[in-house]
Amino acid sequence: MGLNNDWMQRDISVLWHPCTQMKDHEHMPVIPVQRGEGIWLHDFEGNRYMDAVSSWWVNIFGHANPYINQRIKDQLDTLEHVILAGFSHPPVIELSERLVKMTPAPLTRCFYADNGSSCIEVALKMSFHYWLNIGKPEKKRFITLSNSYHGETLAALAVGDVALYKETYQPLLMDVITVPSPDCYDREEGESWEAHSRKMFAHMERALEQNHTEVAAVIVEPLIQCAGGMRMYHPVYLKLLREACDRYGVHLIHDEIAVGFGRTGSLFACEQAEIAPDFLCLSKALTAGYLPMAVCMTNDKIYQAFYDDYESMRAFLHSHSYTGNPLACAAALATLDLLERDNVIEANKALSAHMAKATAHFVDHPHVAEVRQTGMVLAIEMVKNKATKEAYPWQERRGIRVYQHALKNEAMLRPLGSVVYFMPPYVITPDQIDHLASVAWEGIQLATRD
Repeated sequence: MGLNNDWMQRDISVLWHPCTQMKDHEHMPVIPVQRGEGIWLHDFEGNRYMDAVSSWWVNIFGHANPYINQRIKDQLDTLEHVILAGFSHPPVIELSERLVKMTPAPLTRCFYADNGSSCIEVALKMSFHYWLNIGKPEKKRFITLSNSYHGETLAALAVGDVALYKETYQPLLMDVITVPSPDCYDREEGESWEAHSRKMFAHMERALEQNHTEVAAVIVEPLIQCAGGMRMYHPVYLKLLREACDRYGVHLIHDEIAVGFGRTGSLFACEQAEIAPDFLCLSKALTAGYLPMAVCMTNDKIYQAFYDDYESMRAFLHSHSYTGNPLACAAALATLDLLERDNVIEANKALSAHMAKATAHFVDHPHVAEVRQTGMVLAIEMVKNKATKEAYPWQERRGIRVYQHALKNEAMLRPLGSVVYFMPPYVITPDQIDHLASVAWEGIQLATRD
């Protein structure tokens, strides 16, 4: 009975953890973290764990990064927070200017929220409200992709499609139109990602053709459906979707909360399709995992539909207490500094190539159906039958076996069902990638043994 256990007992007597069946902690201990440094998390008894999932995809420059630390400390001595209605401050102005400069035109306006789910709520409400303001109140529905995930507040949950999160709360949710995902996992043998994604777009085209008069927006996770098992698709789908949304008079919302700021191999995923959405939702890596913050970016055409005399009642009346928090802005500004200063996108290309090389042999494993990768995200999907891609029953929790093995070997590989994935901080080294690959291979061997 050591310090880890002491902290765990205190934890489980008062905490209710997210996305967790708390009864699991009767046999799977909570890991109390004393400190973080770079890619490592350290507990109270000298053990360390490589943060291979960036602490839920937020940490891109390592824990306790000295540069980000200092920017926050400097800001703390100046201003910790101020209401953003009627007031402003230099960090939020500078951050907005830089975001407008670095994102695709014509995104020119920044509306801040507290977290990713709240940011999705902003985009959905803003889209509906735009159509209302220009005299089209009938445009109030949303189109989403199967297997999508956009958060867990009610509107965000409604436009998602992962049953694990959504099914229980279905009676509380608005009705949406769901079309099959362009996810390339089930493509035909010999079919390219691009060909499959083009083929799957026919479903979206049909949905828009039939429903555009009542649809406000289409919402997608560009290139990677993260919570849906790191399923991936080709950028051509986004290009076709942008063209169709323009043709049918429907907004396009890109949820880049998990994939923005370099995850997919470009600064923003939409760049790979050479398009801009009407709403770009960003969070997570925006502050490098330091503080909660999100921003919904949009264009002047949408902004102007709300710009009027007060008596018109056309303003967007949505707010969060901590909107544009100066400390979070300082963390975000430091994050943007590091992205630019360290030429991160180019450096990540070498790391991505090394991840591919280190896991290339996984495709030969008898219980691995696919190894897929987009930029700094790599996923390994375990299956019961490789030939048919028959999945393991979810009740067997094969991924958890890999997770438990990894914890004993200095790695935190939190799975998505039977999908083991790497989504590490950008400060990971090739040797550390090799270690993750070795641990994942051993864990998959153990998890699929029976």
